[in-house]
Amino acid sequence: MSSNHQQPTKRRLDYDLIERLVPAGSRVLDLGCGDGQLLELLAARKGCQGHGIDINEQAVLECIRRGVAAYHGDMMEGMSFYQDHTFDLVILSQTLQQTANPVQVIREMLRVGETAIISFPNFGYWRVRFQLLLTGRMPRNALLPYSWYSTPNVHLCTISDFRALCEQEQLERVHEIFLAPPSRQISELGANWRAGLAIFQLRRKR
Repeated sequence: MSSNHQQPTKRRLDYDLIERLVPAGSRVLDLGCGDGQLLELLAARKGCQGHGIDINEQAVLECIRRGVAAYHGDMMEGMSFYQDHTFDLVILSQTLQQTANPVQVIREMLRVGETAIISFPNFGYWRVRFQLLLTGRMPRNALLPYSWYSTPNVHLCTISDFRALCEQEQLERVHEIFLAPPSRQISELGANWRAGLAIFQLRRKR
């Protein structure tokens, strides 16, 4: 898809919710930025200065076509080029579970950025639990579409797991947002069971 928008971009609720957490004029780094859709949205609606990192060369080319600055390479390598607190905010959307070392990624995000926004599929979602219970096979759905032998998701977790990690790393959970598939925001009540996707905004405890 090119930057002239001849083809309409499908609206994503998770991107709209992430946008609400981003202050106007922020310096933003988007890890695993894909085709740059989120950064383009933040620039247009919030006047943000955005940079992306993605390991997929075609995705980076799509970013360039959108007018989004992007680095082609590994996210840890890309972040190593930035000094402490270069960005106001670092975003990692639905990619944490695909990283080799999630804890190191989060630490580096909060080195180069003041705050971090992280979204991930919740492996505690009730449909995932029931699919595993009833079929005895690894679950597949819209958020987890891969077969076990071809999945890039190497570190799946639940909302409860992620909250425990935040406590371990002494991270303040500034905001928590939960979505039930396909695109409905839900309350925090029973989120570990009810939510298919979680969005957390984090910062170091002061």
